[in-house]
Amino acid sequence: MLHDLIAIWFGWVQDWGYLGVIVLMAMESSIFPVPSEVVIPPAAFAAAQGTLNIWGVIIAGTFGSWLGAAATYGVSATLGRAFVARWGKYVFISSDKLDRAERFLHRYEAGGVFFSRLLPVIRHLIGIPCGLVRMPFGMFSLMTVIGSAVWCSVLAWYGYRLGTTHPDAIKDPQQMVAAVKADLLWIVIACVVLAGSYILSMWLTRPKATLAP
Repeated sequence: MLHDLIAIWFGWVQDWGYLGVIVLMAMESSIFPVPSEVVIPPAAFAAAQGTLNIWGVIIAGTFGSWLGAAATYGVSATLGRAFVARWGKYVFISSDKLDRAERFLHRYEAGGVFFSRLLPVIRHLIGIPCGLVRMPFGMFSLMTVIGSAVWCSVLAWYGYRLGTTHPDAIKDPQQMVAAVKADLLWIVIACVVLAGSYILSMWLTRPKATLAP
């Protein structure tokens, strides 16, 4: 089934071009399990073949990411915490995860949103707690766009490189995804280290609690 889905998503990118990238990346930034590794690399691969433009792919991917995150933010802000707490379990959001996400955002705010865009799984759902805590939408959008642009640029670079060195890889979508994920492992590790360093620095510089007399 996963192979069939990957083939369908690849087909959307090939047939719809930039619109396919926008739609799929919007889904990727919401509750739909569309990994960005099956969207941006094949689009960048097409750019290497001259069908699309690499900068157009990055812009489309970034806009799609923001669109999906903004929709998730809006739905969460409108429906409220009680609704998400009740139904979130159906999209793997437990009450405990929701509590921790809210505490994280209250503390790290903009920096937390930026780093979440670079991390697997987290970037799919970050709009939900941001909407619930009513994070300023302008700041949420700015950090989402910057983080998404960085991530889409990395994926596009790998896809473009693959398109120039292995022009036949597009014939086997799963093989392409496996190759991209293998190369991206160190990038993901670096992002985790950066995010961990940011959280540690915020923790070490936190205001000290004052003891009651």
